[in-house]
Amino acid sequence: MTNNARAVFLDHPSLDLGDLDLGPLRDCFEELQLFARTTPEQVTERLKGATVAITNKIVIDAAAMAANPELKLILISATGTNNVDLAAARSHGITVCNCQGYGTPSVAQHTIMLLLNLATRLADYQKAVGEGRWQQATQFCLLDYPIIELQGKTLGLLGHGELGSAVARLAEAFGMRVLLGLIPGRPARPDRLPLEQLLGQVDALTLHCPLNEHTRGFIGARELALLKPGVLVVNTARGGLIDEQALAESLRSGHLGGAATDVLSVEPPTQGNPLLAGDIPRLIVTPHNAWGSREARQRIVGQMSENARGFFSGTPQRVVS
Repeated sequence: MTNNARAVFLDHPSLDLGDLDLGPLRDCFEELQLFARTTPEQVTERLKGATVAITNKIVIDAAAMAANPELKLILISATGTNNVDLAAARSHGITVCNCQGYGTPSVAQHTIMLLLNLATRLADYQKAVGEGRWQQATQFCLLDYPIIELQGKTLGLLGHGELGSAVARLAEAFGMRVLLGLIPGRPARPDRLPLEQLLGQVDALTLHCPLNEHTRGFIGARELALLKPGVLVVNTARGGLIDEQALAESLRSGHLGGAATDVLSVEPPTQGNPLLAGDIPRLIVTPHNAWGSREARQRIVGQMSENARGFFSGTPQRVVS
């Protein structure tokens, strides 16, 4: 045990499904209290007496911090920091640490999995078998849907950080040529193609960039129209990067060869979403689970333990505020 600190995890099942070893994290505190779910109205009360707050998506705002003067450290069990008021944390002398790079193998393989599913029309063939169409075929195979080989095709990457680089390596292993695009709001670079120039050259496009004022909706109807007919689009970054209505219409029109997304603009999509309509062809939607391998989630436990130990020893790690 590092010290006598009390820690509260406000949304524990968002990370642990009962399959993780929380021992390294428990060892950092005298007490670790786990809550399955915390409503906005419960945050302040549940943090009473806590030195450390742990959150994945539960909002910790200025009011909650002001009401809990014993709070000294906030551990975010994810990379995104939008659920913590960082300015308020600084004003209250609260250190905030996040986790970084934990899901790279998981998200990269999920991205390639979606691309392969689109290229091989896996969902369509599974449905055909389920409907008995193979059983009724007049020959040994069913080839009703065009299959695309990735080898020799060009992949456009928007975002070439840790995740984008990992996807690039996997794509190159399949024999793809990789081109990098310039992200809006970033300075020009000789190794990045302007967006309009990139879009006209690719056979597939994958997104790995952050969502901000420059990138929100930057792939819209105009950009989708610049893609060659039959291009495959995969988004495992953030839902707001793509105009979802425009993507749905591009698929309905047959312009795109297919699209897959692991993210939507509002999650969970309790009020519906244009991409959840039942009449959109060649679309795969997965429920923001690309990051969620057991290995990736265990890495989060390890990183949060490192962050806590670092804080208590005077050498904080992954500090965002």
